[in-house]
Amino acid sequence: MTVKEVLRAHTAAHEDASAETKGQGGHAPSVAPATVAAGRASQELGVRRAEFELAVHLGLIAVTGAPGGGRPRVHEDEIARLREQPGFPDALVERVRTVGTAQAAALLDIAPARFTRLARAGCVSPVTFYLNRYRAVVWLYLADELAAFAAREPELLAGRTPPGMRTMLESGADWRARNWRSQRIDRLLDRTTDPWARTAVQASALDPVQLAEVVDDPYERAYLVRVRPEPVFGRPGSMAAREAMAELMLADDPDEILWRRVNLTLELDSAREDRPAPRPGDDGGARATPPARTGARPRAVRPAPAAEPAAPPACTGASRPAAVGRTTRKGLLARLGWRGRGAG
Repeated sequence: MTVKEVLRAHTAAHEDASAETKGQGGHAPSVAPATVAAGRASQELGVRRAEFELAVHLGLIAVTGAPGGGRPRVHEDEIARLREQPGFPDALVERVRTVGTAQAAALLDIAPARFTRLARAGCVSPVTFYLNRYRAVVWLYLADELAAFAAREPELLAGRTPPGMRTMLESGADWRARNWRSQRIDRLLDRTTDPWARTAVQASALDPVQLAEVVDDPYERAYLVRVRPEPVFGRPGSMAAREAMAELMLADDPDEILWRRVNLTLELDSAREDRPAPRPGDDGGARATPPARTGARPRAVRPAPAAEPAAPPACTGASRPAAVGRTTRKGLLARLGWRGRGAG
């Protein structure tokens, strides 16, 4: 073989190798960032699995969907970012430390009965729960949030219970489940910008009858079930826990139900403007998954969904917003099919 033939063969082999490594348009395909499963991520971060799952729920650890579905995974870059933070891993563990009633009372240096009254009045909000051996719900609270509450409202930790709170508690009020629902919904909304997924989050707080009154199209209701975001980790495993979760997720007070119906109606309007829900016979393979959003689309300006108060007036001293409020447009109550308290 001559020198020219050797050079031609070498050039051809080099070009073939380059063609295999290039994508369309002559550019080399981008390499997806390496990810690890949740179990390995928690080990590399030096936290227990329950702590890791709560950190994900609180948005302290970013996760990404696995290709083709399945459990979310964690980028190695995210693990490296967390490991470089000051005080790692103790600082991360402290941010997700939870306490029950007895520990919370000790942390605030008050009696457990007084802490229970504060929690029932909505002054502090549970972040999660578990079922004890009697299948009763045991609420857990973030230690960080309790410390912030003590610094913000020291007068509630000593002395007589304020008259408004006392009246509220004597009437049987208990804001623990309601505040847990509100925070859970807010955190799920933070994870998505897709209008239909956001609508599905709002719909999750209403029972089937209430939902059908607001979303009268059965195809839209079916679509909401398909696109509803779920907690990425920490789903209850036992049947009893799943039943408790399903019951706690539903709004159960008339004005809370109205708040959720208002929010659902406004989110539904935005979703319908963005795209219609798929119908039978549609080429719904791509429609079932919300499209990736690369930029904002021009859209009509509409009122922001009503924000539920974080705590009742017994704790904040502020007057409670009207259930519907002045920000909603005329005729919204009629669309909600709401007749108000005491309607026959």
